[in-house]
Amino acid sequence: MNYEAANVIAEIGCNHKGDINIAKNLIKTAYECGANIVKFQKRSNKELLTKEQYNSPHPNPIHAYGDSYGAHREFLEFNIDQHFELKKYAENLGLIYSSSVWDLSSAKEIVSLNPEFIKVPSACNNNFEILQFLSQQYSGKIHISLGMTTKREEKSLIDFFTKKNQLKRLVIYACTSGYPVSFDDVCMLEILRLKNNLADKVYGIGFSGHHLGIAVDIAAYTLGANWIERHFTLDRTWKGTDHSASLEPTGLKKLSRDLQATYKCLSYKENDLLAVEIPQRDKLKYKK
Repeated sequence: MNYEAANVIAEIGCNHKGDINIAKNLIKTAYECGANIVKFQKRSNKELLTKEQYNSPHPNPIHAYGDSYGAHREFLEFNIDQHFELKKYAENLGLIYSSSVWDLSSAKEIVSLNPEFIKVPSACNNNFEILQFLSQQYSGKIHISLGMTTKREEKSLIDFFTKKNQLKRLVIYACTSGYPVSFDDVCMLEILRLKNNLADKVYGIGFSGHHLGIAVDIAAYTLGANWIERHFTLDRTWKGTDHSASLEPTGLKKLSRDLQATYKCLSYKENDLLAVEIPQRDKLKYKK
């Protein structure tokens, strides 16, 4: 297996608490921690939610930023001009900007920014209206997570892009949708299944994790996931449901460091004896 350096995606999502200055601080901190991609989310809430969902109270009021779930989501939403501002801010630091899109209107808006890639989250990977639009109106890579997705739904997704001869545009992520996910439910060998079935057909294989710690991500990379995505926050105790399943700066920095170290380690010996071994052999090897 030939390894490339891992792509580390800091999923900022809505962890900015609706404040663009916090969003920029998260971008800057992600850069300082060694990530090379930052990712946000875009929703058109009145399109995405039913009227009942929009007007209902937040299911976990302690994390609410509004009197209703719709108001909560609107508070956390950046408009497209703000996304453009964040994209430029990230690119000035040398980072790649991306966003997940949760509905057709949001997909159209993010496409107008022409990012290097757009993410379709697990919740929307069966929304063929979004997939059709991206396949026809967007020329970049399309990243898709497979959390809470049946094998039949996965096949429909792959068949859709196969018929369009666009599989090479896809990065497919192994994912379990939970916040946080227990180690028993990470199901890491899904990466091998995706790699065995799709590695020669798609652009890449990724892993989107919602677990605790960073050991799992290193294992995901060695199994063949070249895109490692983790939610990122400045403080896991902040109000909001994603913070508890996110890495803080220390965790992201260690993850970036350990993925780079793992990349350097994944090789065969070029010679029977490496230069570092020769003095040890002269000193320690049993002599007949």
